[in-house]
Amino acid sequence: MRTDVVRMYKDVHTWVGIISGLALFIAFYAGAITMFETQVQRWASPPVALSPAPAIERTQELIDKTLAARPQAERQFQITISPNAEAPARMMWLERAPGASRRDPAPMFGSTLAADGSVEIVQIVGTEVAQIVDVLHQQVGLPLDHEIAMPIMGIICLLYGIALVSGTIVLLPSLVKDLFAVRVGKNLKRMWLDTHNVLGLFSLPFHIVICLTAVVFAFHDQFYDVQNKIAYGGNLAAKWEEGEHHDPAPRGPVIPADELLRSVQAQAPGFRVDSLRYGKDDEHGLTVSAWGEDPAYGHRAPTAGWVEVDPYTGKFTETDYMPGMQPAGFMPTLTSFFSLHFGSFGGPPVRWAYFFMGLAGAMLFYTGNLLWIESRRKKERKAGAVTQSRSTIVMGALTVGVTLGCVAGISLTIAAAKWLPGRVGDVAAWHSWIYYLTFLAAIGWAFARGAARAGWELLAFAGAMTLLIPITSLLAAAGLPGTGWSYRHTILVDLTALAGAAALFWMARIAYRRVESGPRDSVWGEAKARAVPQA
Repeated sequence: MRTDVVRMYKDVHTWVGIISGLALFIAFYAGAITMFETQVQRWASPPVALSPAPAIERTQELIDKTLAARPQAERQFQITISPNAEAPARMMWLERAPGASRRDPAPMFGSTLAADGSVEIVQIVGTEVAQIVDVLHQQVGLPLDHEIAMPIMGIICLLYGIALVSGTIVLLPSLVKDLFAVRVGKNLKRMWLDTHNVLGLFSLPFHIVICLTAVVFAFHDQFYDVQNKIAYGGNLAAKWEEGEHHDPAPRGPVIPADELLRSVQAQAPGFRVDSLRYGKDDEHGLTVSAWGEDPAYGHRAPTAGWVEVDPYTGKFTETDYMPGMQPAGFMPTLTSFFSLHFGSFGGPPVRWAYFFMGLAGAMLFYTGNLLWIESRRKKERKAGAVTQSRSTIVMGALTVGVTLGCVAGISLTIAAAKWLPGRVGDVAAWHSWIYYLTFLAAIGWAFARGAARAGWELLAFAGAMTLLIPITSLLAAAGLPGTGWSYRHTILVDLTALAGAAALFWMARIAYRRVESGPRDSVWGEAKARAVPQA
């Protein structure tokens, strides 16, 4: 391949990577955490003082007594098949104020049957920390309304796609020679380049999938608008309505919940039902959907699929989102996009694979920025400069502050999940404030201290914030007053955080050594951190 062509694609790769790299680091790091969103949510959810759930055969009795006491629950409620820390009650529902939208916060309640057969109702005080991390992933860390942040995320992902194509073209001439080479030594630029190339090449299929699906998610509404105008002449909504078969008129007695569960299991033996969700309104009447998972198939949602069930016959009425039963147009298109992006297929092995590939992706964007910084140092040194330019120092501080601020902020807000419920009003708002204040403070610290010193200091800080997660659980397990609660079945969260903290402390030690021994003209050396930048 001609040298000038490779050079052109290298420049393209460099600049689109610099523009989008830091936002993509946040998306990939937060996305890796969301691979275990359910486990994090269970770790963070406080226990509820509620009597044990009744036998599944008594569920209909529970529903009848709960609706008699709280008629407003009839509009929408959930029956949990196996209550756990995340969903602690057999029956759960939200009580929204009149006129409130679905996005407005609403208190959640749960009910069970007491020993004497009476209904027992309590408010469930939960935390939304896992959902907040998921929003950071979806919106690349932007604290904006979803409708504004998603198109911006889409533009960043388009740049991401350009970076993937141009980076692959740049790598092709040296592909065979440097395929497995990671040369560790004094040449930092070569080491970071080798690491960047290996991470990028071996995870290329994963990145192609993530890039394409993210663009679809970002411009989801726009794609439907175009499809509506071109293919359906503005009648797409009517086509969807044709596929709905809800009958608002009752057709006999409603099947009890336990019989409904057995009917679902008989029609889909591989589908493990987690919950039955009931809804009722004037337009559709009574509706029931069974939510759960089947590891053999991809899912429409990050952790589940669902099927609409006739509450009077127990038969499936709509299988568009049912794993293994989607119509031909759904599985190869829409569902495949969702399941490939979420890793919602194949069970735990796939989730662990996506977790590590997400971390590797974050590392890919981090090393890309380091390559730019080291390349600038080389060019400036050839031009006779003995100090880094202002642009290089700014990019170094941004790289350190944004990446480590994201890591520290996510860790701290997760650790806070066991301390906030019951002590503050709007728990979700507190989680957001904790993350963004930590994130902004890290960026400010990086600019005040310089990338070199802030690098190892913020690595140590991020390690300490990550270590707070297992420490909080340890204090709770020891019964220290005011420290929250502890669950044995969520110890994997603590062990993963402990391993992450150890890795961050190890990197902090390496970064500290680099500060003392780094070249005088490097943004990573202590001498450079004290130098006066050139414009």
